[in-house]
Amino acid sequence: MDYIRRVKDLFKSQKTPFESKIESEIEHKERWRSIYIIYFTMFLISLGFSIILTGVWPYLDKLDPTAGKEFMGYIVAANPFGQMLFSPLVGWWSNKLGSIRIPVLLSLLVFTIASGTYSILELFPITQRKHWMLWTRFLVGVSSANIAACRSYLSAATTISERTKAISMISLCQVLGFIIGPALQTLAVPFGDEGIEFLKLKINMYTAPGWLNVFLSIFNFIIFLPFFFKERKIAAKEAMLKQGAKTEKETWKGIKPDYLSAWTLIVAFFVIVFNFMLLETLGSPLTMDQFAWSKADTVYYMGLLMSVGAVIACVCFAAISPLCKMFPEVKVMIWGGFLFMVLGRGVYIPWGETNPTIYNSTSRLTPFHDKLLCYNHNMNITNTFNKTKFDLNQSNLNFNESNLNLLDCNKLVELVGCPSNQKWCFTTRKMTLFQFLLGYGLTAVGYPIGVTLIQTIFSKILGTRPQGLWMGLMTGSGCFSRVLGPVFVTYIYTEYGPNWTFGITAVMMIMITVWLQIFNNRLEPKKFQEVVHDDDGEEMIEIEKLVEIKKEDVVT
Repeated sequence: MDYIRRVKDLFKSQKTPFESKIESEIEHKERWRSIYIIYFTMFLISLGFSIILTGVWPYLDKLDPTAGKEFMGYIVAANPFGQMLFSPLVGWWSNKLGSIRIPVLLSLLVFTIASGTYSILELFPITQRKHWMLWTRFLVGVSSANIAACRSYLSAATTISERTKAISMISLCQVLGFIIGPALQTLAVPFGDEGIEFLKLKINMYTAPGWLNVFLSIFNFIIFLPFFFKERKIAAKEAMLKQGAKTEKETWKGIKPDYLSAWTLIVAFFVIVFNFMLLETLGSPLTMDQFAWSKADTVYYMGLLMSVGAVIACVCFAAISPLCKMFPEVKVMIWGGFLFMVLGRGVYIPWGETNPTIYNSTSRLTPFHDKLLCYNHNMNITNTFNKTKFDLNQSNLNFNESNLNLLDCNKLVELVGCPSNQKWCFTTRKMTLFQFLLGYGLTAVGYPIGVTLIQTIFSKILGTRPQGLWMGLMTGSGCFSRVLGPVFVTYIYTEYGPNWTFGITAVMMIMITVWLQIFNNRLEPKKFQEVVHDDDGEEMIEIEKLVEIKKEDVVT
């Protein structure tokens, strides 16, 4: 026991005492606890969008076989459309309140209700199911507008020296949410198409992810209550200390935003998120068309692929901080992020030797290939039989029930491949599995680096002023790209195929990469003036880089 006590004392003696001029040790702990809660919130909101991506098409097809890919595009786009509309509003509201608690709690309540409704769509009449699915995804998007408030708070709750790492982590949580979501959908595959019933609620491979969202959002709501989440803002205190300013507003004069740079980064954010979300949205239809995978195979294999992508993303996020110590952040963003995204789009133009497998799309909506239509077919025959039997019994005649021509709806043949109503299937080469995996790997490397450093540089350009509205604009640009992604699938991929789809997106990535390279000097963090005190009073002096608190001032 004495030996154990001596070991403990040894570690205690080596503990670095907490020293800071701008916060106490308790405030430091509460600040970082609030940041960790923000990380989880960002993960949950991203998860809420992506967890249904690989399952939304087969789920919609099961609920209403007549809906089609076009309506699927609207359903996927409904989420970012709601987020795009409400992100600037939530950002402005949080600025006005001076707190993000109420906006975030309200958004989590909406998220819980929408996710629960998504999981009980089979209880609605068949003709209404696709419309209710559309509304649930829109409300999930409205709830995810809290991302603007969360990003704004993170900028206010971190010092300059902490910000790159913190934004890397929040971006990691977002990307992991986007990537792990489909992996969780894969884990639900064993429930099968029919699933099980619990408290009269059906849990299958499509609804289980929705129920998971419900439980996670309830947990998120609880940890955002005042007992756990305490708002501690430090960025303004840091600037006031270094500039000798008496108020937060005085520090705003230290860094004046370069609006051209700010809008350039907003556009760049739009382009990179558009390309990433296009791949997330298009992944299931693309693999089903190109590789003739079944619905279950698509959910399973895409989930595995995105799980591998999550591991790659983690490695890339860990590499951002060391890379930014060796090279300027702007250079890492351009050559480590956007260049890989350009290559990822280019390799997706099909180079296979044959056309994809094609099936007759007119045969798809028949009782022989669709379970719901099969059930309706058998029901109609049974109803006709019962009516006829009743009529014949009135004449004392017998009717043989064994002559009914009922179908076995559990042994239907699923049609796989590229549907014949997509005319490009007959003329376009098939994509190879290797190039699909290669393109996904390049995207898994480029996206996390690019999207993280865009937000980091953007935050530093804005300075210490409240960033809720600006973060709302950036979030809105990302949402707009996610709105256009599904529409792009509907009108470009469905009509013209992968050559036009990935050709156009490759050109978009090339153009924004060149633009960033031209203006890379303006994207470097601005110089600002620091107020110093001498015997004669105050004077303003120029410094060549952003002020960072010394190690003895803040323990990170």
